[in-house]
Amino acid sequence: MNTAYLGLGSNLGDRSAHLHFALEALRPRRVSPFYETAPVGFLEQDAFLNCVCEIETALSPWALLRELHRLENLRERQRPFPNAPRTLDLDILLYSNTVIRS
Repeated sequence: MNTAYLGLGSNLGDRSAHLHFALEALRPRRVSPFYETAPVGFLEQDAFLNCVCEIETALSPWALLRELHRLENLRERQRPFPNAPRTLDLDILLYSNTVIRS
């Protein structure tokens, strides 16, 4: 098993519900408190609600990323342009001791 730390964010719709949906699916070992941040890049959008969680996974980094994208799509995540508003944004922050350049 591998330990991964994920960043979760939402700034469209019921932000808290989107984060809770992801956390229920991910079944994390630990979760940070929720916190609000200003948008970066495209500034003409609402603030983000965020948290970080720690999970254990048997998935490879790329398989985990595919699963995170699947969860985003279940919440109707759209990608019209970089830094666009989003219902759910799931990012791999750390994955064991692996360095991935993408």
